[in-house]
Amino acid sequence: MYLAALIACGISGILILIRIILGKTTFDRVLAINTLGTIIVIGIALHGFYTGRPEFLDIAIVYALINFIGTVAVLKLFSAGSLGDVKK
Repeated sequence: MYLAALIACGISGILILIRIILGKTTFDRVLAINTLGTIIVIGIALHGFYTGRPEFLDIAIVYALINFIGTVAVLKLFSAGSLGDVKK
């Protein structure tokens, strides 16, 4: 079962890398990078389950939060041109 999940993550990762390269817009590419981060989180959780070390789940949760916050920040930067209020 672990091998099947690992193969599925690998195939998904390859498809996402193709989407990152061939994405039509910047938003498509950023969302594909976010999806790749999600697949990495799944890989970390699978590794923690396979090795019997539950602390990897904590690492996966932190990585998922950083991935989400980074994606929101990059999308805001691309759409608004800045990350915060610009005082003139």
